[in-house]
Amino acid sequence: MKKWILGVVGLFVAVTLAGCSSSTVANMKGAKVTKDEYYVAMKKTTTGQATLRNMIVLKALEQQYPNKVSDKKVNSQFNTLKKQYGSSFDTTLEQNGYTESSFKDQIRTTLYSEVALKALKKPTEKQIAAQWKKYQPKITVQHILVKTEDEAKQIISDYQKDPTEKNFEALAKKNSIDTGTKDKGGKLTAFDNTDTSLDSTFKKAAFKLTKAGDITTTPVKTQYGYHVIRVISVGKKGTMKEHKKDLENQLYTTWQSDQTVMNGIITKVLKKENVSIKDNDLKDVLSSYLSTSSSTSTSN
Repeated sequence: MKKWILGVVGLFVAVTLAGCSSSTVANMKGAKVTKDEYYVAMKKTTTGQATLRNMIVLKALEQQYPNKVSDKKVNSQFNTLKKQYGSSFDTTLEQNGYTESSFKDQIRTTLYSEVALKALKKPTEKQIAAQWKKYQPKITVQHILVKTEDEAKQIISDYQKDPTEKNFEALAKKNSIDTGTKDKGGKLTAFDNTDTSLDSTFKKAAFKLTKAGDITTTPVKTQYGYHVIRVISVGKKGTMKEHKKDLENQLYTTWQSDQTVMNGIITKVLKKENVSIKDNDLKDVLSSYLSTSSSTSTSN
C-alpha cells in the first residue's frame, strides 16, 4: 500500500528543485508545500522529533570532541556492517527507517558517544576487580548444532574416532543445522564473557574447555537444539594486572550497551553545551536526557 501511494503521488506531483523559492519544498499545479508547512507537519511526528534529537546530540558531541571521529572510521564501520548483512542490507536499512546517509550519521553518533564515555567515565579499581571475577579471555570455537540429543551423542562418538579439526569440520558440514556456520566447519567468531549474542549455556560450556582440541563430551542443550563444541584456540587468563586494559575495555563494552549509563553521558554533554529548545512544541524532545526546564526556552 505504501509503495502504491508513493507511486501515485509521483505521477501527479512535480517536485522541482531548480527555480523554486527558498521557502518552497515542492510545487504542483495550483499549490505548493512550503518549508514552514513541512516543518510544522514534521515536528508533530515521532520521526521528526527523533531526527531533531539525533541532530542535537551529534552536533553537541562534535562540538565537545572535535575531529575525534573520522569519515574513514565511519565508512569502515558502515562497510563492515554492509558486508555482514549482505543482500539484505538495503532492506534492513529501510525497515529501520534509515537511508545510507542517515545510517552513517547514526554510526558517527555512536562512535562519538564512545569517545565521550571514555572521556567522562573512568573505571575504578573496585570495578576492575569485580570484572576480573567474571573475566574469560577470548575463545574461538567451532560447533555442530543438531535437533536431538541422540544425534549429538553420535557426532561426539564419530569425532572421537578421529579427533582432528578436519574431521570436526566434515561432521559440521554434513550434520549441522546452523546454516550460518556449517559451511565454515562450524567456526564462530571469537568471543569472551562480555558477548551477548550467544546463549549463556553455550558460553558456559565453552569456557569450561581449557585448550585447543578440547570438546564437550556431553551434548549442550540450548533453545536452538543440541550442540557439540570444540575449541580452536583460547587465550590464557594470566593475572589481573596483565589484563587490566582488557578489563577496562570490557567495562566500556558493557557500559556502551547500558542505556542508563549512555543517557547519563549524553546528559553531561548536552548540559556542558547549554542546549536549549526554542520551539515550545518541541520542549520535550530531549526529555530522556534533560529536564524540561533546563532544555527549553519560552521564545519561539
